[in-house]
Amino acid sequence: MFFVSDAMAAGEAAAQVGGMEGFLMQVVPLVVIFAVFWFFLIRPQQKRQKEHMQMCEGLTRGDEVTTLGGISGRIESVDEQTIGLQVASVDGKPVVIRMQRTSVSVVLPKGTLKI
Repeated sequence: MFFVSDAMAAGEAAAQVGGMEGFLMQVVPLVVIFAVFWFFLIRPQQKRQKEHMQMCEGLTRGDEVTTLGGISGRIESVDEQTIGLQVASVDGKPVVIRMQRTSVSVVLPKGTLKI
């Protein structure tokens, strides 16, 4: 009879240790997956977004840009949220469209466009 109660106590202790080990084996892969997503997806995207916001804040009159929609032109005016983009000249008059600053995808080198 003494052996049965000792064996039961040993079985319960082993089950508790195995439960903790099983829990760690379930949590560790989730942490590793999150770390991989962070370093390969989330962090680079945040870096690109920060660089884009700095580029949008640095826009000035006379810059030649291309928008996310593929429209290229020269900036004629800059407001807090919008820019005036000259895209063409008709009969010597500039054709200017208003766009949001954040729609600019790239600033081109000076002299690229012949408007």
